Amino acid sequence: MIVGAAVVEIHVHGSQSLKEKRGVVRSIVQRLRNRFNVSVAEIGGQDTWQRAVLGIATTGNDRTYVRGQLVRALEFVEDMHLAEITNSDVEVLELCYEDRDEDERGEDDGDGDESDGEDGTGAEE
Repeated sequence: MIVGAAVVEIHVHGSQSLKEKRGVVRSIVQRLRNRFNVSVAEIGGQDTWQRAVLGIATTGNDRTYVRGQLVRALEFVEDMHLAEITNSDVEVLELCYEDRDEDERGEDDGDGDESDGEDGTGAEE
């Protein structure tokens, strides 16, 4: 499983209150969620009038697609012209995930070992 995360710091020009800034941030967050189907949250700058830090996350099974989706999301934020991106970073990582069917796993008797015997050797007495 591929997990991608981006952090984007924005500057909201002309904002004179937290309410104004939150309106802009809310608009950016909602548009990103709708357009790219990503998770987005304001993760920093909550108490400032013109600065916000957004975290964006997505998952998939193709590293190139996940990175591209995050890069396109950052470009989309810039193209909205609601705020200026002052800093951004994208990271992609691969988590180990083994897809196995129930039949391939074998039966587990719940005792912590995979043997079928009572004595733990796999042979019955």
